[in-house]
Amino acid sequence: MADMFSFADDLGPAKIVHISLYQVGLRAVVAVDNTACGPAIGGVRMAPDASAEEACRLARAMTLKNAAAGLPHGGGKSVILADPKMPANDKERLVRAFASAIKDLTEYIPGPDMGTDELAMGWVQDEIGRAAGLTRELGGIPLDELGATGFGLCAAVEVAAKAINLDLKGARVAVQGFGAVGKHAARFLAERGCVLVAASDSRGTVSSSDGLDVAALISLKEAGKSVMDLPQGEKETLEAIIDVPCDIWIPAARPDVLHKDNAARLKARIVAEGANIPCTPEAEAILETHGVLILPDFVVNAGGVICAATEYHGGTQTMAFAAIDEKIRRNTALLIEKSRRERVSMREAAVGLATERIWNAQRARRWR
Repeated sequence: MADMFSFADDLGPAKIVHISLYQVGLRAVVAVDNTACGPAIGGVRMAPDASAEEACRLARAMTLKNAAAGLPHGGGKSVILADPKMPANDKERLVRAFASAIKDLTEYIPGPDMGTDELAMGWVQDEIGRAAGLTRELGGIPLDELGATGFGLCAAVEVAAKAINLDLKGARVAVQGFGAVGKHAARFLAERGCVLVAASDSRGTVSSSDGLDVAALISLKEAGKSVMDLPQGEKETLEAIIDVPCDIWIPAARPDVLHKDNAARLKARIVAEGANIPCTPEAEAILETHGVLILPDFVVNAGGVICAATEYHGGTQTMAFAAIDEKIRRNTALLIEKSRRERVSMREAAVGLATERIWNAQRARRWR
């Protein structure tokens, strides 16, 4: 019991719910971190090695992300301990069982995350009438199909590049985790003249100093193949993505891919955190010592949740993308200015911005 409280501080988590349904093979954890700004919204992650600690850390990232984006929502996250590549019928049964188990946890609104998608959220919606990130057929805005998170990352990179006098035309980009977020970030940046020099997925890294064909890589991934199936480019290990010289490095996969033992190897000017908590605090400190401009995850990868929240409140695709562009550009500029003015790290500036909004919301609710 004491271990659960080790995750707690003055912001949360308000609840940690463990779910175990032996009959259907369901093991899951839901972390509702903070609801001062409104009901918690956050994705359902499916991975065999997920944990309560990961759920709590990701839930806190969502609390900060939603507050920084000015959304009327707190933060939450859930993890289902299972292989997302299981047969479709088994996956549907497991997700539906999970949805039924959280029916009365009304302060939590599930959304898609790694290992789940809009179809899975349709199953959740069908079971409990409460989900964000639905398919177009169910009235949703298909954020993965449209690349909402990647679009927001691109907006943040444009602001950051201007701040450090980096011309995006010809700027070299490396994407660690060429999936739902990474592939769209690469696409939007390529449209602005950037050159993708490296991409990785679970099978390894493909790189080329002359640039990779972004459209061909996206086609491979959509066909269920790997970046390693691209005929062109050098093929290397998964870790090799860290060593490819570039201007913009985008981690868009799992947590803690950069840590104290490998961060110094990175050769980039901007790290745009497409994944949640992709760098440990030690890694971020090392990078900033080397002059790297870090764009913190919960500010710059908020495109997906801004889109999901817009959908949940009845907004349109046009409204969602306008909100993503405006909010992320404004917040990125605010962070860079605050970091430089106060001589604090980008992470400190970002946390300060978000927690101030959360405390203001908690004070307002306290006196209702």
